[in-house]
Formats: sequence, C-alpha cells, structure tokens
Amino acid sequence: MSTASTERLSRLLAMVPYLLRHQGIPVPEAAEHFGITEDELVADLELLFVCGTPGHLPDDLIDARWESGHVYLSNADPIARPSRLAVDEAVALLVGLRTLAEVPGLHDRAALEGAMAKLSEATGEAAGAADAVAVDVSDASSAVVLENAREALRSHRRLHLSYLVPSRDERTERDVDPMRLVNVEGRWYLEAWCHRAEGVRLFRVDRIESAQVLDVDGTPPAWARSRDVAADLFRPSPDDLVVTIDLAPQAAWVVDYYPVESVQDAPEDAWEEASLRVRLRTADTHWVRRLLLRLGAGARVVDPPELAVQVREAALAALGRYA
Repeated sequence: MSTASTERLSRLLAMVPYLLRHQGIPVPEAAEHFGITEDELVADLELLFVCGTPGHLPDDLIDARWESGHVYLSNADPIARPSRLAVDEAVALLVGLRTLAEVPGLHDRAALEGAMAKLSEATGEAAGAADAVAVDVSDASSAVVLENAREALRSHRRLHLSYLVPSRDERTERDVDPMRLVNVEGRWYLEAWCHRAEGVRLFRVDRIESAQVLDVDGTPPAWARSRDVAADLFRPSPDDLVVTIDLAPQAAWVVDYYPVESVQDAPEDAWEEASLRVRLRTADTHWVRRLLLRLGAGARVVDPPELAVQVREAALAALGRYA
C-alpha cells in the first residue's frame, strides 16, 4: 500500500466517528478540520458511500449525504468509535514524553505533564509497561549546553562555542547566532549562523564542549535560511575531511546512494580493478569505514592514507574474530 493510500485510510477511519458526532457540519468546516480541500472531502465521502459490512446491500453500506452543503452520516455504527492507540504505540509515546521531560529548558513542562497524565489515564496497561522503560539523557555537559542555547534563542544573544571537529580531532572556537534546536534520530543539533564559516551550520550538541551566552545581539542575518534537516542533515561543509576512494564495477552503486562530491573514471595509475574514482566530504569517518568494510574487495582508499590504515586494521580485527 502506498503512503498516500495509507494516509487516506487513516483519515477515513478518523473521519467516520467525527462526522457521526458532528451531524450537519458544513463541508468547508469538515475539510478544514482534516486539513484537506473540499474536493478531497467529497471524494472521501463518495468512497465511504460504497463502504460497509459484507453483503453490499443498501442496508450494509454507509449512508453519506452532502449535497446540501452540510454533511450527514448514518449506518456506520460498526466503526463509530474513534481509533485507539495500540499498547506499543502508547508505550512509545509515554517513553518519548518522559524522556523529553528530562531535557532542561526545551519544553513547556506543564503541557508535558498534562499530556502524560491524560495518556496514562487512558491507557493504564501501557502506562505500567512504560514504567519499565528508561532512556538515559543524563549527559550533564550536554544539558548545560542545551540550557544555554535555549537561553540564547530566547534572549536573541550570541553564543561562543568550543566545538570538537572529530574528523580533524581539532577543537575550534567560534561565535554563532543561534537559529533553532532540532532533534534528529535521537541527537540534538544547534543550527546557527557561524561567524567563522560565514554561513549556516549544524552543530551536534554532544560535540559542543562549552557554550557561553554573550552580551551581544545574536540575531542571524536576514539571508540566513534553515536547512531541511529531514533530507539535508548531512550536507557537506568546507570544514569536512575530503576522502578519495576508488571503486570496482560491482561497487559503482555507491555513487547513487551516498553524497559524493565528484565522480570520474579511475586514472591509468589507479588500482587495476578500479573503474571509478570518487571524492566525498565527511565530518565523521566512522560511517565511511563501515561502508568500506562492507564493500570489501570492491573499494580502495586513495586518500587520506590514515583512513586506509584504519580500514585495514578493522578488517584484520574482524578476520581475527572469525579465527
């Protein structure tokens, strides 16, 4: 089932109990409630009109009427009750809310506690299961950084960061104008205008060794734009390490699945199996090492030489475990 079909099914399951409780609701109001156009609402109602219990006789189908500009629904008692969270869904929500409640300065605690109380009351079994799950967010240094970043955002103040660049094992000092804090795949990032780089940068909070709020206006430039972190989190930075790799034909798929900076035919003096030479930038070589181990004989590191040594040592260590 496609994503669009799944979303529509979820909407229809929510729409039936809502419309049954709001008989005569104007079509525009119902469409606005579900975040769709009036034409999409009518299309959903037309689909509901041919849905029902097995048999497909007139009395088995949902009766939907909207010609008067108001929506009326009947004969839909089997699915009249709103959808309920499954136990695993409720547990995940509760654990997530409780974890968020432990992060300092990043939320409205009263709203969080209210949401947790209502969810616990509505799902007693899930609340008990969630009590047995704990997520450790007790990194004291990151908590201080988050608190200071939140304060800088709230007061529009500049931050002075001491930031670790792992690809160069280098600690950098830089002033930034904070734009937002985002959480992606369980990690916190500070997005800010960096005066050192003169551009928008994402800083992993667990790599910020200290963050000092300065008594200086921290409003980012008008032209600073936030990234789409869902699709563009790992955009290469000029500060990143450049890695050059030769790929054999069986490993050519890498250029379609990873953010490479350039691709060219392998030079004549390259490794004899090589067909492509690619360059990429990365702030952390950990994922590159994993990729190279996965490719095995299908790839060779050209530069930097220390990365080639690391991959070779990791491969030998893996072989040693088999022995």
